Amino acid sequence: MDPKMDPRIKRVPPNIGYYLAGFADGEGSFMVVIRPRKDYRIPWKVSLCFNVSQGDRVILSLFKRYLGCGTLRERVDGVCYYEVNNLNAIIQNVIPFFERFPFLSAKKKADFARFKKLARMISEGRHLTEEGIKEILRIRLAMNAGGKRRYSDKEIPSKIHGSSETTRKARRKQ
Repeated sequence: MDPKMDPRIKRVPPNIGYYLAGFADGEGSFMVVIRPRKDYRIPWKVSLCFNVSQGDRVILSLFKRYLGCGTLRERVDGVCYYEVNNLNAIIQNVIPFFERFPFLSAKKKADFARFKKLARMISEGRHLTEEGIKEILRIRLAMNAGGKRRYSDKEIPSKIHGSSETTRKARRKQ
């Protein structure tokens, strides 16, 4: 067993695990979120999120129960969603769960592989450099059919002021 894996993942009954993986294959999303932060050395916060939305709260509560992490919320329009955006929970719970119960669709497999790579990059601190941000943007572009982005892939690197000095400072402070 992977030492980083939450032991609860190993105990998920196969019928439940494959059901949830199939459900996430159709209704789930793996995302990288990049938001501006003036208080960060690199003025962007990079985070990962796995989410599933559905009208039926019961199915989403199964994700929370068996993954052992995340939050369950309801929007004003009545749609419920389950999300995990804590990096440790993603590394210890979400990734091992979907490695144990893999996706069938090629698209979701590819998005998951990219998501795992992003988790590794962020855990290594590579999101704290200009080069790392640019690589994350390249990976993000291929995820979720490009997705709707609040900040463009050109805007993000352009707002990293004094890029080479910022990168040196970020590396020294890690």
